[in-house]
Amino acid sequence: MKRIYLDYAATTPVDKEVLRAMSPYFSEKFGNPGSLHSYGQKAITAVDESREKIAKIIGADFREIIFTGSATEANNLAIRGLLKGIRNQELGIGENKIILQNSKFKIPRIIVSSIEHESILETCRDLERDGIEIIYLPVNRQGFIDLKKLKNSLNENTILISIMYANNEIGTIQPITKISEIIKNFRATYGSYPVFHTDATQAFQFLNCDVDKLGVDLMTLSAHKIYGPKGIGMLYVKNQNSKIKILNSIITGGGQEFGLRSGTENVPSIVGFAKAIELAEKNREREWKRITELANYFWREIKKICPKAEINGITNNELGIAPGKIKIHASRFMIQKLPSILNICFPNYDANDLLMKLDLAGVAVSSGAACSARAMKPSYVLNALGYNSKKIKNSIRISFGKFTNKKELSETIKKIKKIL
Repeated sequence: MKRIYLDYAATTPVDKEVLRAMSPYFSEKFGNPGSLHSYGQKAITAVDESREKIAKIIGADFREIIFTGSATEANNLAIRGLLKGIRNQELGIGENKIILQNSKFKIPRIIVSSIEHESILETCRDLERDGIEIIYLPVNRQGFIDLKKLKNSLNENTILISIMYANNEIGTIQPITKISEIIKNFRATYGSYPVFHTDATQAFQFLNCDVDKLGVDLMTLSAHKIYGPKGIGMLYVKNQNSKIKILNSIITGGGQEFGLRSGTENVPSIVGFAKAIELAEKNREREWKRITELANYFWREIKKICPKAEINGITNNELGIAPGKIKIHASRFMIQKLPSILNICFPNYDANDLLMKLDLAGVAVSSGAACSARAMKPSYVLNALGYNSKKIKNSIRISFGKFTNKKELSETIKKIKKIL
């Protein structure tokens, strides 16, 4: 039985071109980038070239790209590194002390959405126990934050706002540029804070992630979501060239990654990450169109076999399109949802039961984020949207990728029909 993979939002297979780019750095060019001899020089050259390639694609500077072991680590560095940096600056630690307005932050405030990745939410919950104030912005039934509530949540103690670009369970795309404008206007009165971070891990394959256009100070990306290797992520850190740093390292050691992330660089994965980013950027427009057509086809067929099925998040009526289709508006300014993710409720069908039967039939889908799936926890994202427990238990996530084709989807439809 040929298996069908429809869980690309969880992870992606490594592209053959990426694998070819990585291959020499496992054996032939295996040197430590910190070594001064020729082996080390070849390794550090590969790291530098990869950093430069990524920086150019996202509109950043060479030193603003910080490689990490994962997107989770990058998110932790963004939050914990900022807090550590501020505390050190207030204590006058280091050569570049910042004079913070309003006689220091009394109780630092961090604002996040209620549907962030767990690496953001769990980090914030941990910091709450240390006395940091966390504001969890609610979302509406489509998964969007309320910009007015965001604006009203800002005060002089706000140090960080972290809002993900595109959600990994329902595909909702947040208005990042509008959020950055709100922050920019607030800073005009209160100085250089809050810092704006976005987790663009799920977004990069389909959306422009130029950091200047987005207006972000920090941005997280991950390789394994875009056909690169697992175990490598990155954090864009604005103004790393300046004397005043907004982050401090949370992993100390040899001072790699410009002092922000110690540890011997993972050369093969860094090279693979750069190649994956290059390919994703090159194929973005074509893949958006192709995946959109596949998603529309799949949804039409689902409605034929299960008329009561519903898409969680953005619905057909709200998109103003014909029944049986999901979004995609011709204007890129009207984009509200990733085409690759369909979170579908099948009324009266238990999601875990459906998931297991599909797996036995050779189709891999999920009931939500991979980080929670193994623990069989109900989706906190759908819960945040205000859906009742029954609807959440009846929902599965189907996500498409670069190797998905219409034949696979037709076969999947047949299997779902048989199971239902």
